[in-house]
Amino acid sequence: MKRILFLLFIVSTIVSKAEDKDSIWVRNNYTKKEVYITMRDGVRLFTSIYAPKDMKEKHPVLITRTPYSCRPYGEDKFSSFWDNYKMEYLKEGYIMVTQDVRGRWMSEGEYADVRPFIPNKKGNEIDEASDTYDTVDWLIKNIQNNNGNVGVFGISYPGFYSTMAAASNHPAIKAVSPQAPVTNWFIGDDFHHNGAFFLMDAFSFYTSVGWGFGAPRPKPTTEGPKSVGFPVKDNYKFYLEQENLKNLTKLTGDTIKFWSEMMEHPNYDEWWQARDARNATVDLKPAMLWVGGLFDAEDCWGAWNAYLAAEKNNPGKAFNKIVEGPWFHGQWARGKGANHGNIEFGSNTSEYYQQEFEIPFFNYYLKGKGNVSQIAEANVYITGADEWKQFEQWPPAKKEDKTMYLQANGKLTKTKPAGTKSFSEYVSDPTKPVPYEEHIHLSRTREYMSNDQRFAARRPDVLVFQTDTLTEDVTVTGNVTADILTSISTTDADFVVKIIDVFPDYFSYPDSIKSTENNYPMGGYQMLVRGEVFRGRYRNSFENPTAFTPEKIEKVKFELPPIAHSFKKGHRIMVQIQSSWFPLVDRNPQQFVDIYHCDESDFVKSEIKIFHDTQNASKIILPVLNE
Repeated sequence: MKRILFLLFIVSTIVSKAEDKDSIWVRNNYTKKEVYITMRDGVRLFTSIYAPKDMKEKHPVLITRTPYSCRPYGEDKFSSFWDNYKMEYLKEGYIMVTQDVRGRWMSEGEYADVRPFIPNKKGNEIDEASDTYDTVDWLIKNIQNNNGNVGVFGISYPGFYSTMAAASNHPAIKAVSPQAPVTNWFIGDDFHHNGAFFLMDAFSFYTSVGWGFGAPRPKPTTEGPKSVGFPVKDNYKFYLEQENLKNLTKLTGDTIKFWSEMMEHPNYDEWWQARDARNATVDLKPAMLWVGGLFDAEDCWGAWNAYLAAEKNNPGKAFNKIVEGPWFHGQWARGKGANHGNIEFGSNTSEYYQQEFEIPFFNYYLKGKGNVSQIAEANVYITGADEWKQFEQWPPAKKEDKTMYLQANGKLTKTKPAGTKSFSEYVSDPTKPVPYEEHIHLSRTREYMSNDQRFAARRPDVLVFQTDTLTEDVTVTGNVTADILTSISTTDADFVVKIIDVFPDYFSYPDSIKSTENNYPMGGYQMLVRGEVFRGRYRNSFENPTAFTPEKIEKVKFELPPIAHSFKKGHRIMVQIQSSWFPLVDRNPQQFVDIYHCDESDFVKSEIKIFHDTQNASKIILPVLNE
């Protein structure tokens, strides 16, 4: 034991000395300046500028605009670039700029969540694109020794601001990389998926009970909002005991503007449509590198769909490309990316991304250094096969949609079911919703995106369909489509469809690729490859919801976000179907009522039937890669 402690001390000492060395290098070679930059309407935005002391050559500018603070504040306090790969940019001599967006932290003005893009501005109209334009214009004219080339990047909400930066089309902005960009908060990112409210993420993000992002900020400040904490450390218990969204809203009071706005816009109306960041992907001038994670619990939808919108809206654009790796939210920018929870990849995928994609991208477009020939149209990591693939388009040209039918005996086959009036059924009880995770915890896990689903398969309110053992690899690249024929005993219900890789009973990872000390039993593991929820009332339209007619067979058809996974020979493909996913998703009362303002008495049980016969053949459509 003493020997182990001694070795740990030695390792930590070496790491500490390396960090100290890099920290000293940054302070010796960079200066920090804090300025207020005035926007076209007179509002001033607080901006931190880290500039090289070297005046022998001109330097490019790399900006991140953020609502999460450009701390540390004070010109003598340096951001810890040396703790991550961004140190590479400092070694390349980049001018690094971080800005508090309008209305956040030390910047002036009024903050607006996912502020709508204004395509044809008149006078002093502002949006996030105009704020970026004005910022870049000031930087180019006022920072000494810059080379006139600007890049913008950011993850998550800063990814949204990166999309808006590209839309500004300032001539100095040559390259933009929106990463896990917030894109559409009703269809697929963060707080709604297909109209279903992502309860846990929204409440913890916005309220003072949780992180407190939505707390009002009367004036510029360096201090964040205070969190009063949750009364229990069990999210399932906490949210179930609140009974309904109306009671949760009472906890927020009248201070959380965006929460209140969401409660008043239950459908995909003009208010939501104006906040779709894809509106800003028309006529983009900069080179674009979109980045996302296959296991991103927050913004998996955004990167794929913003990229596709940019492809559609900019035909013939020279550089509009995407990288998708096996990552949780932002994992490509921190850590090794050698595993996601229990799933091992056997290589440092994050470092590969940084060295092969992002750094060469900015070096090429901002410094004229190197090349980007190694960056294909779509650069995608195939989990299961554990290898990077490059495609000339997405979805891949060699993708072929193959139908897998749900069968009466829990089978999943290529053969259309025979017989009539065949169905599987379960009772969805909102007082005992299906948990999204097996364990007791408070904060939403990022690992649920690939975690073991055996706990769910054992519940009577979860249907399970699976193939026989695969005799050859099946690689799926693209959006899986769920085409469900169903009847329910009530007037509304949610449908959660999960695509699962069932490992062989005696499977285990070799010690040579294990990245952690985790000894989770992997034999028979049911790996969630992709899960998605669809709120049934939106089966015909997100804008105009419609009630179900009890006991009437109706189609619920929707796409799951893209996957890139190889189901290996000896594994099986499983589909699970359920009607709750709690507290990840709010409970559907299973009646056609206003979910955001209903009472606990409105929540009722629903008998759900999933049909699988000749006339009503429920199916899953897999985009299979033929190589």
